[in-house]
Amino acid sequence: MKTRLLLLCALALAACSKGADNGSTNEAAVPAAPDKAFAALTGDAAAGEAAFVQCRLCHTVEPGKNLIGPSLHQVVGRKAGSLPGFTYSTAMKNSGITWTGEQLYRFLAAPAKTVPGTRMAFAGLKDPQRRADLIAYLETK
Repeated sequence: MKTRLLLLCALALAACSKGADNGSTNEAAVPAAPDKAFAALTGDAAAGEAAFVQCRLCHTVEPGKNLIGPSLHQVVGRKAGSLPGFTYSTAMKNSGITWTGEQLYRFLAAPAKTVPGTRMAFAGLKDPQRRADLIAYLETK
């Protein structure tokens, strides 16, 4: 079990270093548009806490504590790439995104498509309900 966890950590760290930010990007973040699928869902914060387990390798919800990724404490309503003390990719800093529920829903489905050039190596959370649950949980933190 320990070996498997170490392997997962090593793979995550290696993935984060691939495509390192060179300070420029030719692509912009996908513009926000109303998402009817998100609007139709009701998130469950308790189920979202369980979904957050897969985020814990890189993120925390503790204020002021960054890991491989930034703290997600009070992420809802925050401008992307703006948390002091964390070094974001140029793409994330210049995305123009404010993390609303809809924006998080879109981003969590496909981070690299939503913000081309992001260093977030996560492929995405495909299940719409799990994304809505995760967002409900983040709204409480």
